[in-house]
Amino acid sequence: YTHSGVLASALAMDKQRTKDLYRVEGLPVVPSLLARQAEIAAGHLMSPPYVVKPYDEGSSVGVVIVREGMNAPRLPEGLPDMLMVEAYAPGRELTVTVMGDRALGVTEIITDGWYDYDAKYKPGGSRHVCPAELPTEITDACMDYSLRAHRVLGCRGVSRTDLRWDEARGLAGLVLLETNTQPGMTPTSLSPEHAGLAGLSFGQFCAWMVEDASCNR
Repeated sequence: YTHSGVLASALAMDKQRTKDLYRVEGLPVVPSLLARQAEIAAGHLMSPPYVVKPYDEGSSVGVVIVREGMNAPRLPEGLPDMLMVEAYAPGRELTVTVMGDRALGVTEIITDGWYDYDAKYKPGGSRHVCPAELPTEITDACMDYSLRAHRVLGCRGVSRTDLRWDEARGLAGLVLLETNTQPGMTPTSLSPEHAGLAGLSFGQFCAWMVEDASCNR
């Protein structure tokens, strides 16, 4: 099969372990912790704004944003008992695809609200600016951070790393959110867009993945 092996994929799915490895690599992340629902509902575990979400899910499922002035969150039914609480990262939504040993490009994702499930999957929920219109310093940092994230997690093939940038803080406002070891692969998905930015057609991108794949995953 293509892309990363079992260990890298399991690490990347566990958001807290991902952040631990990012920190070891010296990559910027927001503070976070794991806590049980009862602790989260009893009172603020960090100063708002912060986010409560499953630490091992994707697609923004089960995300609760606790803003300044709000009480401790009332969590929706169906969430696991152990959840992640992390500081809210303001700013622009950015994402970078890594292909093998190189970062392909940076896309900015623009939505009317925050980048939730509907914004990701419903028609017209978001639009992509590719390449993102950023200062060169921020573009270079996004590419560097994403390649380092790919490597520290042990990824192979194609991965995609999501970041947030608070432009008011310059480079200090750039933080990593997570790495996706199986990014979307339709012709209109983000990673094929990045491949196009690097001069690869969708067919060429898929062919590279097939040729890169091996049993040693």
